[in-house]
Amino acid sequence: MLTSPVGRFRLLATAEAVSWAGLLIGMLFKYALVENEIGVKVFGPIHGAVFVVYILVTLLASSALKWERGTALLALLASIPPFGTVVFERWATRTGRLEARGTGLQDSAA
Repeated sequence: MLTSPVGRFRLLATAEAVSWAGLLIGMLFKYALVENEIGVKVFGPIHGAVFVVYILVTLLASSALKWERGTALLALLASIPPFGTVVFERWATRTGRLEARGTGLQDSAA
């Protein structure tokens, strides 16, 4: 799974969404429930690191999969709203954008 650009992209799209969830839960506790910022202190840096790696993996995947500029831009913009990376990954799978026809880059889990 991690040996192909598709597998790495799928993993990072999911990890980015999970880190968003952790950060949002941390913010809920900090600002609404108990005014304790430990969740933000833990998940903030995790989300930041996963975000940066998602951007890098997306750029590599867009090159390897020969995405059009618009598709690559959508993948990058999907990292901004919470859970947007999962929505993009599902759309890209459904529309065949996570397939590299004839290059052997398909993820075996697809």
